[in-house]
Amino acid sequence: MSKHTLSVLVEDKPGVLARIAALFSRRGFNIESLAVGPTEHPEVSRMTIVVNVDRSPLEQVTKQLNKLVEVIKIVELDPQGSVDRELLLVKIAATAETRGQVIDTVQLFRAKVVDVAIDALTVQITGNADKLADFLRVVEPFGIREQVQSGMVAIGRGSRSISERSLRPVPIPAPPSAI
Repeated sequence: MSKHTLSVLVEDKPGVLARIAALFSRRGFNIESLAVGPTEHPEVSRMTIVVNVDRSPLEQVTKQLNKLVEVIKIVELDPQGSVDRELLLVKIAATAETRGQVIDTVQLFRAKVVDVAIDALTVQITGNADKLADFLRVVEPFGIREQVQSGMVAIGRGSRSISERSLRPVPIPAPPSAI
């Protein structure tokens, strides 16, 4: 099995996320990461889905996804041909004695302190999964009180966008007629 990152453009409608997640679930695939957000087109959302599966079953799921009316485009992103990032917020124990060391570590990783308490610092860091794991490993001895991590978002390198690669028009419903 290998890790695959899918970038999926979908119509921004209720229930689309549930239908797409159900397709993976029915096949017995675990979605490792899922991020959904708006695009440059207000009627279109972009999903970044990371799954660990063999290529053949992934192709079957992709074909089934393409059959969903709300799915506009699916692209598998090549790790070398794309940029990916995740966001991590972590609350680190910081006593008067260790606060300086924690701040030095935060600066070393180009992270940012976003909240300060008497006995803790909340840090924001972005990067790929390896960078975030390395950061957690280094700050773990100080004491991690709480953490939350986003799913991966990814975009292809270069000037071409996924929507330039044959984005089909999304029908916009006509406003109700006045009676």
